[in-house]
Amino acid sequence: MSANSFDARSTLQVGDESYEIFKLDKVEGSARLPYSLKVLLENLLRTEDGANITADHIRAIGNWDSSAQPSQEIQFTPARVIMQDFTGVPCVVDLATMREAVKELGGDPSRINPLAPAELVIDHSVIADKFGTPEAFAQNVELEYGRNRERYQFLRWGQTAFDEFKVVPPGTGIVHQVNIEHLARTVMVRNGQAYPDTLVGTDSHTTMVNGLGVLGWGVGGIEAEAAMLGQPVSMLIPRVVGFKLTGELPAGTTATDLVLTITEMLRKHGVVGKFVEFYGEGVAATSLANRATIGNMSPEFGSTAAIFPIDDETLKYLRLTGRDAQQVALVEAYAKAQGLWLDPAAEPDFSEKLQLDLSTVVPSIAGPKRPQDRIVLANASQQFARDVRNYVEDDDEAGKESFPASDSPASTNGVPSRPTLVTLADGTSFEIDHGAVTVAAITSCTNTSNPYVMVAAALVAKKAVEKGLTRKPWVKTTLAPGSKVVTDYFDKAGLTPYLDKMGFNLVGYGCTTCIGNSGPLDEEISKAINEHDLAVTSVLSGNRNFEGRINPDVKMNYLASPPLVVAYAIAGSMKVDITKDAIGADTEGKPVFLQDIWPTEAEVNDVVANAIGEDMFNKSYQDVFAGDAQWQALPIPTGNTFEWDSESTYVRKPPYFDGMTMETTPVTDVTGARVLARLGDSVTTDHISPAGAIKADTPAGKYLTEHKVERRDFNSYGSRRGNHEVMIRGTFANIRLRNQIAPGTEGGFTRDFTVEGGPVSFIYDASQNYQAAGIPLVILAGKEYGSGSSRDWAAKGTALLGVKAVIAESYERIHRSNLIGMGVLPLQYPEGVTAASLGLTGEETFSFTGVTALNDGGIPETVKVTAGDVEFDAKLRIDTPGEADYYRNGGILQYVLRSLITK
Repeated sequence: MSANSFDARSTLQVGDESYEIFKLDKVEGSARLPYSLKVLLENLLRTEDGANITADHIRAIGNWDSSAQPSQEIQFTPARVIMQDFTGVPCVVDLATMREAVKELGGDPSRINPLAPAELVIDHSVIADKFGTPEAFAQNVELEYGRNRERYQFLRWGQTAFDEFKVVPPGTGIVHQVNIEHLARTVMVRNGQAYPDTLVGTDSHTTMVNGLGVLGWGVGGIEAEAAMLGQPVSMLIPRVVGFKLTGELPAGTTATDLVLTITEMLRKHGVVGKFVEFYGEGVAATSLANRATIGNMSPEFGSTAAIFPIDDETLKYLRLTGRDAQQVALVEAYAKAQGLWLDPAAEPDFSEKLQLDLSTVVPSIAGPKRPQDRIVLANASQQFARDVRNYVEDDDEAGKESFPASDSPASTNGVPSRPTLVTLADGTSFEIDHGAVTVAAITSCTNTSNPYVMVAAALVAKKAVEKGLTRKPWVKTTLAPGSKVVTDYFDKAGLTPYLDKMGFNLVGYGCTTCIGNSGPLDEEISKAINEHDLAVTSVLSGNRNFEGRINPDVKMNYLASPPLVVAYAIAGSMKVDITKDAIGADTEGKPVFLQDIWPTEAEVNDVVANAIGEDMFNKSYQDVFAGDAQWQALPIPTGNTFEWDSESTYVRKPPYFDGMTMETTPVTDVTGARVLARLGDSVTTDHISPAGAIKADTPAGKYLTEHKVERRDFNSYGSRRGNHEVMIRGTFANIRLRNQIAPGTEGGFTRDFTVEGGPVSFIYDASQNYQAAGIPLVILAGKEYGSGSSRDWAAKGTALLGVKAVIAESYERIHRSNLIGMGVLPLQYPEGVTAASLGLTGEETFSFTGVTALNDGGIPETVKVTAGDVEFDAKLRIDTPGEADYYRNGGILQYVLRSLITK
């Protein structure tokens, strides 16, 4: 029950139903607030308890100073939690482990139970092993169940053991698309109350639901677990960046072009840790599908959230996707009653403002390794020619012309070239060179949820097939929609046969290529790439193109709209300027250009209007949690606690609570630490904890081999996140990681200073030696450390390797928080200071003093760092009192466990 200090409790009548609400206009200053802060304000009004959430906290939002730097901590209580299986399995593993820990500490195991609705969508486990055939989908599903049987049995147990926990089985769709199409409420109803739907998710792209007016963002799995167990999310009232949209998108551009433009703008502006809120007349002209696409990419520009207010477009989408009439009426009535309805002419208070005229957006792609590196499509081939030099050896013959196939245009003069002959098992022969597009994937929630770009891709395929064009034989083409609705409307519009003829057969409903589940390339192609060190490329309609993520054979990765993915599959090379050069030849040998097969806006809109209806969504989601016969047939254990299988290589009981007592241990300073890795800028959570393939000659591969797992059954790091033994060995094991204290290496290597001379060693092996010797470890890093997915294992693995502190120039929000949640100190160099400017080599011995001040209940601003002969004061990035409590307890899970038992 709320303390209701502001007399805000009221009643809202919608039709025959009456709901309790908390009126925002009872708080002085609420009318001028941005939409997102109004949602936070309602959250505090409803959960005010006089202790953790007080009247002063509520006034702090009402009196929000848009120009001030964040300083006021609040406790945000999300209405629900959403997970995908890569990040969700470790959450459920931890909950199961916590039940046993509670029991050992004398408590009731059933206290460990979600207190807020928690939904998990299994979408990250399907791998595109099979492609280009009508049987690909069925074959990939069969392989998926074979590889993931242990995980799926565990999740089925969780569905029966925990209240308020539901699982959407495999083969249904991608979590964020399922969220906007079905799970999102927009306005939540629970225990007679109506309030804004809010959430946290274990995937950074949780922000896709911001397009529906739902405030939510990605957190680490450890934070999500705490939220499920009733712990509010500790946060500072953020700065809010107002992003004004005007005009309309010009013909020939797509939502992908728009979002890449916005990503570039906001990365340059700097929005890490801030909310972004879209406003202005251009919002009304932006479809819900496009809004969701923009919201999805919030992690790529670094903001916590990227939200759109509720308006008629929101209601239209809710009706289309099968929400019942009472729910739609409630959303409208609640939004209007609370001042949450979009006024296109309004100018709320914002901390900063940007503006984009939609009519200035041009076709674009992004790459070759970061989403924010937008390239105007007309400049793509020239930019590739410059970028490829960073991926090839100096002995390439610059300027040599290469003809990958007889009907392909010549490469641009001056581009490094190493033409290599490939002969497939069926006798097909061709040449591939640097820049060859070896993966063309229509994949990822970002774009497969948007019918306009999906229909555009299908129409490009149709027009191409009608002209006799085909994909190049070296291109692996895959279609992985985010829900079954997509294939339904392709079928209804008669477009599926054209996608199939172009090689874009359905491979699965899930996050495939974007998460690294692109599957292997043809054996002969892979061999040619690796033997001749070719810098080949991928083109995907995803949101992530980080190094080493998409496919181990592919060095350069480009984000593009679905129709451009089809076009590049036809062109076959990034050397082709697809805005000017012919991308192929028709049946009469005449050149075909991109504009010849590009659909008009009217053509796309006509298909969308006639092929998509509410009935499709009702059919797809009518029994979404039940699963197919294969899911239902999985045998599951019963009981409140899980029966751990000591032979399992997927699900193991983690060591976080081993030896834990009810009393906390005082925080200590760190002395005698050695550097495990010295890293540069933009080190992502993919670098720290890769999600993709496991190589046989790595510590993780050796572990699996020792446990009698065949190489073909290694699966991915992402799928094995329920096994800490695999994940520790995979931490800092990305094949593209460059550790500066082991120059000349690439991958999970360091120098082991427990051995004389500090020989090069696997990071895991060195960590074991350091821990055996009782030596703590430290990571040195540059700017934007930990950007990327909200990956709890990037923090868990770091902690379990024995790392006690990280010193970086700057952090991405989620990873910094997760480090604290695992008991690792996040420290920051003083402004303008770097490891290089201090002369640090990584060979020094480090000490950190002043940490013990945390024992007094406060948070010291700085910690003194001594590294050899160098001394400096590093900023302690424990930003809130709540985070300090987590650190004092040894981590967030220990804090929650003690709190639950104490209560």
